Amino acid sequence: MTNDEIKKMEDRQVPHGRIDLIGCGRLGLRIGINLMQVHRGGPRTIGAFDGQKVDGGDVIFTLLGAEIGQNKPDFIKQLCTHKKEFREVLSYPEYITEENTDLIEGDVVIIVIAGGNTIPTAAKIIKHAHERGAKTIGTAGIFGYGNENIEIKDISEYDDTNPAVEELRKQGITENHLLLTTNKFIRDGEPITPYTLDEVANTITMNALKLLDDKL
Repeated sequence: MTNDEIKKMEDRQVPHGRIDLIGCGRLGLRIGINLMQVHRGGPRTIGAFDGQKVDGGDVIFTLLGAEIGQNKPDFIKQLCTHKKEFREVLSYPEYITEENTDLIEGDVVIIVIAGGNTIPTAAKIIKHAHERGAKTIGTAGIFGYGNENIEIKDISEYDDTNPAVEELRKQGITENHLLLTTNKFIRDGEPITPYTLDEVANTITMNALKLLDDKL
């Protein structure tokens, strides 16, 4: 293979498309960092959405240099040191509601919101994304000590034992939505460890990149 042939292949493997990250908490931050570091491909644009600010409990944020009170999407944007023409993070320091779903423009939409009953909001985001022709991926229970078997497949492939899956189905999400789970839930009384979040973030990143390449 000649240098010119190698150069042509390298020139084709550049960032492309957009991935939107809905939720920039401990899991979202990990995914955002993963996406920023992808080489020879990955998203050209990352949209980071969250209305939360960094507080004292967000240790991974403060370890990386975040200030208490800083908007979480702003911090993810701050971490991206690429030239804008190569890769850019767009910060949306607000929660997604029925009124602002039009801000979501990703070819792939990752939904990792947490706290309370997030299923109705997730369902609205998924429906909006599907109407635009975007691919979606989210979580359905990610508790565990860190040695769990991570399962990821389309919502249509799950049985009726996962409560998050069943709630999404009641909201009309029955197919074309990729879901990841450890099959451990808040009812099981286990924590969510950094080790679990690392594995979940890595798996979501890999699959989101595949969806992006399939989409484009």
